[in-house]
Amino acid sequence: MAVWRCQRFLLTTQGKGEIWMIAVIDYDAGNLKSVEKAFLSLGEEVSITRNREEILAADQVVLPGVGAFGDAMGRLHQYGLVDVIHQVVDRKTPFLGICLGQQLLFESSEESKGVEGLGILKGKILQIPPQEGQKIPHMGWNSLTIRPKSRLFAGVEEGAYVYFVHSYYLKAQDETQVAAFTDYGVRIHAAVEQGNVMACQFHPEKSSSVGLQILKNFVRMQKMG
Repeated sequence: MAVWRCQRFLLTTQGKGEIWMIAVIDYDAGNLKSVEKAFLSLGEEVSITRNREEILAADQVVLPGVGAFGDAMGRLHQYGLVDVIHQVVDRKTPFLGICLGQQLLFESSEESKGVEGLGILKGKILQIPPQEGQKIPHMGWNSLTIRPKSRLFAGVEEGAYVYFVHSYYLKAQDETQVAAFTDYGVRIHAAVEQGNVMACQFHPEKSSSVGLQILKNFVRMQKMG
């Protein structure tokens, strides 16, 4: 049994109650500490891990990421995490993809042609088309148009600003899964929700109080059943 699971068991048997654990998947794709810090600020327990048993035992799982689609998928395969992620999703464990983590949930990307994504959701990852006066990568704060009754955006005002850093964007096949979108010369599907799977192209951990509310909503989904 992994040390993390032993610690969890001991705290429970010592009368301290069950630990609520969020696993942040470590596959050498960046921004792990900022995601951890955001959840810690909400009072949550976080494990940064690539250990199969820890991830499968977690109450909620987060796939962050920055960098190239192909490189990231290569590392997920290298560390044996592709099957683990599919098991997490199949078990209905709440799952959140962030930035590149959102893109990896889909089938493929123009950034890395010939590389298969996780294929958990259907849609295309496309390059943001260059336009005069518009910088790429898209880096900075943009406002969101939010789908009514989105669980991820409960309590977030329409038009709220969040922080983006990306050159590729999602065009979801099923637009009923789109929880929020923004415009940057093209319509960008900025967040998706499908059952226990949620994801956002922007960085909630870098999006001030709005981002913390989004992460809080994610945590509440499982705790409230």
